[in-house]
Amino acid sequence: MENSMSRILVQMTVKNALESIKEDPERGVRNLVDMALQFSNGRFQPYFFSTMQTMLQNEKSSYYNLIRNVVSRTDTERLYTFGMNLGYNGCTIGAGRIRDNEQKLGCNIPWTISVQIDAERFEEKENRYQTMLREGEKLGIYTWMLFCMEQPWKALNLADKHPDSAFCLFCNPEDITSRFLDEASGYNNLMLVLRYDETSAGKYTLLRKRGMLYSVWYQYNQKDMEAIINGDLFYSAGQIYPAFTALIPEQGCADEIRQLVFQTVTQHRKEQIYSTILWDFYGDNRFIDTIISNDACSVCFDKTGSLYCWDGVPAPGRHNLFQSELTDILTSVYPKNQEAAE
Repeated sequence: MENSMSRILVQMTVKNALESIKEDPERGVRNLVDMALQFSNGRFQPYFFSTMQTMLQNEKSSYYNLIRNVVSRTDTERLYTFGMNLGYNGCTIGAGRIRDNEQKLGCNIPWTISVQIDAERFEEKENRYQTMLREGEKLGIYTWMLFCMEQPWKALNLADKHPDSAFCLFCNPEDITSRFLDEASGYNNLMLVLRYDETSAGKYTLLRKRGMLYSVWYQYNQKDMEAIINGDLFYSAGQIYPAFTALIPEQGCADEIRQLVFQTVTQHRKEQIYSTILWDFYGDNRFIDTIISNDACSVCFDKTGSLYCWDGVPAPGRHNLFQSELTDILTSVYPKNQEAAE
């Protein structure tokens, strides 16, 4: 991505702010948010930073503990790179590009895409993944959710070839080995997202010792509702200092359960009582998309490359990233003109 004057100024501001936050987390983060709000434009940034500004007026907010933990335990260059790729490339420059391309192409373009990766077939399909990422970046997509539940190190090559994008790599705690972290620590545009497991405390310790940026994810269904509603799950997760705690519904989870979880997560987040940012994976991803470009657009591909059936999109197999260009899939499945879609 080009180093324009505005980008250079943002880079300098963010680097200075990170140093300031290390010395005085409360004052440093408030100053950063105030400054960002003053110079923000577009749709997403003013909403995000004004919300943050309001929340941080609460001096007892647990988010101050979160900020202190993340900044003190995470490598500064890693925080800077991931933050710039997500916030500036993805939600500023990328968001504007998404809106421009939506007008040109007449279709919805998501701000992030989720991809399930079959490690056994990754080498065979890697070129297609790389093509999708290049095409996505041209459209304005700079945030990628990669689900690699086996041999997640294979997906690191995607982060390597796309240094301007931010990658959230979802994996299992048992895959967090010293050998894997030796390799993963070389990618500052990467955040590891581990399946939450109370018995894997040692894995999170390994991540902190390496200065890694990490979060956790938890797959829920109706049986988990009590722990979600009363906050026990989030309190427990907060003890291992993840930046985000993401909730993902199990396959077949009832619509009313998903809606209730989204409402609960939104309410808990406003209350600011947990030292981790709660994230309803599908609800919040779609919410951000509506801020960036009005219409919510959720795009997920399964291990076979088929468009994942969510929100009533066509059944898997009819649209496949290994067989079609990303733009062709988006224009076919997510047209802006709903009458044309019919």
